[in-house]
Amino acid sequence: MTPTWTLRGLQVGDIGWVTHRQGILYAQEYGWDGTFEALVAEIAAQFVKNFDAACENAWIAEIEGQIVGSAFLVKVSDEVAKLRLLYVEPRARGLGLGHALTNECIGFARAKGYQALTLWTNDLLVAARHIYQAAGFVLVAEESHHSFGHDLVGQNWDLALQPAPTIDPQPLN
Repeated sequence: MTPTWTLRGLQVGDIGWVTHRQGILYAQEYGWDGTFEALVAEIAAQFVKNFDAACENAWIAEIEGQIVGSAFLVKVSDEVAKLRLLYVEPRARGLGLGHALTNECIGFARAKGYQALTLWTNDLLVAARHIYQAAGFVLVAEESHHSFGHDLVGQNWDLALQPAPTIDPQPLN
């Protein structure tokens, strides 16, 4: 039987869980060091400290009361938001949860009037990249960097949310 997941808002204690689980999982799956966990902690702490409910949100995924994923949407400017900390526990992968969390971010960003949604990831996170591509994100930049104890290729992805209206040409008389 396929487990049923639900999405809820951020609660006290979730930031610690997100930081802990992402630190452990990325160490296990990719050999990343503690600087990745520190980055997650920094992003999550800034989200809580600067949270503006009018233009930002976070979603926590659960199965039978246990956290299995997260996604955060952070304001960059009046026109641009950023998808941060998308994560799905290994036991919950393949259930469509990554797509659902991404779509929640996109829907929220559209509802709040953002013109674009952006994100940063690394090229070796293939499953996440497939989710972003399926949602319509476009790769706009790549850059090699040394982070988390490894040589990596960082990627910036953008999604246009509110395309400018097209102007119909006026007929010539």
